[in-house]
Amino acid sequence: MTDQAPFDTNIVTMTQLLNSLCTAVKAISTAVRKAGIAHLYGIAGTTNVTGDQVKKLDVLSNDLVVNVLKSSFATCVLVSEEDKHAIIVEPEKRGKYVVCFDPLDGSSNIDCLVSIGTIFGIYKKISKDDPSEKDALQPGRNLVAAGYALYGSATMLVLAMVNGVNCFMLDPAIGEFILVDRDVKIKKKGSIYSLNEGYAKDFDPALTEYVQRKKFPPDNSAPYGSRYVGSMVADVHRTLVYGGIFMYPANKKSPSGKLRLLYECNPMAYVIEKAGGMATTDIHQKVPIILGSPEDVTEFLEIYKKYTAK
Repeated sequence: MTDQAPFDTNIVTMTQLLNSLCTAVKAISTAVRKAGIAHLYGIAGTTNVTGDQVKKLDVLSNDLVVNVLKSSFATCVLVSEEDKHAIIVEPEKRGKYVVCFDPLDGSSNIDCLVSIGTIFGIYKKISKDDPSEKDALQPGRNLVAAGYALYGSATMLVLAMVNGVNCFMLDPAIGEFILVDRDVKIKKKGSIYSLNEGYAKDFDPALTEYVQRKKFPPDNSAPYGSRYVGSMVADVHRTLVYGGIFMYPANKKSPSGKLRLLYECNPMAYVIEKAGGMATTDIHQKVPIILGSPEDVTEFLEIYKKYTAK
């Protein structure tokens, strides 16, 4: 922690916050593993502010994250996908950090045991006023830390801070996260593209051309493989490990994109950029996102610029 937060004048506060997040991730991981036995599959009977059906595990995960972050005495404002309004921490528990999070990304895949995850971004409160929703409306470049937890064949915590990206794996025998990959770097160029081609008829011309170039390379090189899970955490983690490009673009059906800027796109873009990759740039605002290996993203942007210049 000491070498990862030289920007922070109060390392103790950030450590408290990260330890609290680790506690939430451990609890969510346990709930995910026993969800079938504990009857946590299925919907809770409501929809969240962005129109997604809320699953029982969504509700549990959200409550866990909110409660541990409040109890960390390190936060003042919390923004969750599951809550319409920002949560203002009680005065006696307030700290100086703002945390934006998706407590359980990919929850539509819960019932079929596909990998899911938790995404978070951490900002410093910059206003001198009492904490409010406005404190969360900061650009991604203001992030001081971001990351995600992946609940897959193992539970992995990926943490990006000013000095780079580190990966920690949960050891179930001792209940602690173990550093397994230090200063992770994404490949300059990959061989995998990831997007939902079920929307192909609604793709814009630039995206259509890019995908065709991946399938049928004009230089007769090997085509890219296509991999798409449908859980952002799983797809982005694979992109981080193997290289390539992850895309959730705008289309005719969703002209503003579908993924949320504050607690999905900003944190994931921060992780990829701190690992040496690239990403294109209201608290529930939705945006398109393209991220991955630098050469792959650059190629997409060149094609996109060609069409926007017409």
